[in-house]
Amino acid sequence: MDTNFYRSTGFSLILSSILAILTMVLHPSGGGIEHIIKIAAPLQVTHSLAIFCLPFILFGFYGLTHRLLGSWKFAVLAFIIMSFGLFAAMLAALFNGLVVPYFLSQNAGQVEQNEPFINLILSYGFAINKALDYVFIVAFCSSIVIYSLKIMRSKKFAWWIGYLGIAIALFAIIGWASDFVFTSLWGFRIVVFSISGWILASGIALIRLKK
Repeated sequence: MDTNFYRSTGFSLILSSILAILTMVLHPSGGGIEHIIKIAAPLQVTHSLAIFCLPFILFGFYGLTHRLLGSWKFAVLAFIIMSFGLFAAMLAALFNGLVVPYFLSQNAGQVEQNEPFINLILSYGFAINKALDYVFIVAFCSSIVIYSLKIMRSKKFAWWIGYLGIAIALFAIIGWASDFVFTSLWGFRIVVFSISGWILASGIALIRLKK
């Protein structure tokens, strides 16, 4: 495979990791109905940015998959699992960051008389969002483990990238066992920052490949 292909996918991974980190830094904290209406614009901007970075992640992992292909094709399995995670992330960002603020803004004048009904809709939406977040976390951690094992076995990248991926997965398992709330704002930030660090390292490794 041409090194220019790996460089372009590497740059794509670097850009996507920067965008993901920027999204979580700018993401405002949630709250009640009135608070969500007030921060509707920042919510829509940050979640639009999150959706925008997803194709760059997909293209970047496409290059990483090609680089780590072996006779067993486990890298393809990792790519498919990661794609499910990206799809879940897109739906979560779409519902929580675009649909909910728009829905509340459009019905701002009817909040008081319809508050119980609106709260019921929001509770259902947040439950869906929580499930999608967990699909994203599990899918990404699983794919990173497969990629990391391939990196450690093939030695096509620096060994520490593989160990970093395994460490992220172990952190997720320990957090799950200790009832760590991954779906809170700070919990999800820690997850995204960790995954973005591994993506950034993989992108740099792809760029530095030689012919």
